[in-house]
Amino acid sequence: MGVVQVARRAPSAREPGSILLWSDLNQLVGATLLILGAVLPVVNPLGDAPLFLQMTEGMDPVSRASLATRVAVYSFGLLLGSMLVGSFVLRLFDLSLPVVQVAGGAVVCALGWKLLNQDEAPKPADMPTSRPPGDMMAKALYPLTLPLTVDPGSISVAITVGVSHAHSIESTVVRLVAALLSSALIAVTILLSYRYAWRLRQAVGQTRMSVVIRLSAFIVLCIGVQIVWTGLRTLGAESGLLRPIPEGIPFPP
Repeated sequence: MGVVQVARRAPSAREPGSILLWSDLNQLVGATLLILGAVLPVVNPLGDAPLFLQMTEGMDPVSRASLATRVAVYSFGLLLGSMLVGSFVLRLFDLSLPVVQVAGGAVVCALGWKLLNQDEAPKPADMPTSRPPGDMMAKALYPLTLPLTVDPGSISVAITVGVSHAHSIESTVVRLVAALLSSALIAVTILLSYRYAWRLRQAVGQTRMSVVIRLSAFIVLCIGVQIVWTGLRTLGAESGLLRPIPEGIPFPP
């Protein structure tokens, strides 16, 4: 009686397909965290929330929440567009990042100066509306999204970590998905920070909130000056008038 031998397959450590999938997942997580770590601190929705509350004075909570949603959607599109086609747009118009920083930084300075010298005292959040919601909705893109939420510094960082710097099809796909995920996460952070900014006013009180708004406006002004200086410093280094900026220092001393 013959012996039937059953061939058993030796267990492999891991299939090649699963190894590639795990490697791509690691690259995706790393690219997403890299974009979040670079862009989110520059956007800083929590720091801009008091200014958003100040610029939407007189709106009822429902209209303010709708406006916050629109600003978050616009910010998502602006950040994602900067990562995907920002470099191509600059090349199309023959522009450089330093020029965008100088021009955009001047706009941020103007906004910060306007908010810093605004004499109107903040009103309680439960007061009835004193301005038509449609007027504020028209300002969702400018100035609430650009330059308050997504300033030129955020755009320049988004372009720097964008998809156009990928060197292969695989890395392009990874960076594309990472840009989509990170932009969505930043937009959600903006939505939550702006939509519930009134809770911050209730927590700190009316007088302290006025101080927070002034400090936030001053910080916006300083950020605008820093963006302008960074652009001028880079232009000076390119023209040979100033020493080059060391790599890895986004804001030179």
